[in-house]
Amino acid sequence: MKNVFVIGVGLIGGSFALDIKSVYPDTIIYGIDVNKSHLEEALDLGVIDKKASLDQLAEAGLVILAVPVDKAIDLLPIVLDNISDDTVVFDVGSTKQNICKAVNKHPKRRNYLSAHPIAGTEFSGPKAAVKGLFKGKTNIICEVENTAFKLQERVLSFFQSIGMRIRYMSSEAHDQHIAYVSHLSHISSFMLGKTVMDKEKNERDIFDMAGSGFESTVRLAKSSPEMWTPIFRLNKLNVIETLDEYINNLKQFKNYLENDDYDSLFNEMKKTNHIKDILNGLT
Repeated sequence: MKNVFVIGVGLIGGSFALDIKSVYPDTIIYGIDVNKSHLEEALDLGVIDKKASLDQLAEAGLVILAVPVDKAIDLLPIVLDNISDDTVVFDVGSTKQNICKAVNKHPKRRNYLSAHPIAGTEFSGPKAAVKGLFKGKTNIICEVENTAFKLQERVLSFFQSIGMRIRYMSSEAHDQHIAYVSHLSHISSFMLGKTVMDKEKNERDIFDMAGSGFESTVRLAKSSPEMWTPIFRLNKLNVIETLDEYINNLKQFKNYLENDDYDSLFNEMKKTNHIKDILNGLT
């Protein structure tokens, strides 16, 4: 693989860089980031080999755009302006419609692959980068027909070499589905954490009484607000729809309790146990 430029050297961009190093050891990884301390840290940790700037993108064979989704909308057209005809660019954003629309008529739209690797942790920055993060994970590819075949083939081969599963869908379908399986999960985690902190003013009580269930449920509340606020804004309509359904289910649960209807409560939880069969089928 030719020179790789990673724009945004945090968890996702850095993890891709580490995987590229393991699969293509002769590749030089260039890092670009508005956070200069992140660049220095990525260099010190060996996540990247050299620092770079946008005006060097003509040298790239592959560009990975791993910045918050609102920044990606503005930055992707600039990236496409600066690359060669043989460069392929993919992003990692959690919303796809807006970014696809931003470059729909760009002269180098064929050089862009719209991707969303379903992987990550609650941590951020170069130190959070993990080799092997994407093994066994699903990568959603949107509007693949708009990417030049030889370029998409190059990137898809890389994804498969690091153990990723590939799914294809429209950007509209992606944003609808991801609101349920990812965005709602983060909202639930943030709001559970807020509810407990509002009620339990004594932090020591939270620490002493929190079990593994609470810890795993609020894990996502440690995620970066800088990353998630733009995601919720850009997928606003789908997120509101999922919230309406979620809130209705919470109200129904509360109603069962208020009316001592424990048979219905049991049946609702029993039906929901089917989620374990669905999730086991993904492993």
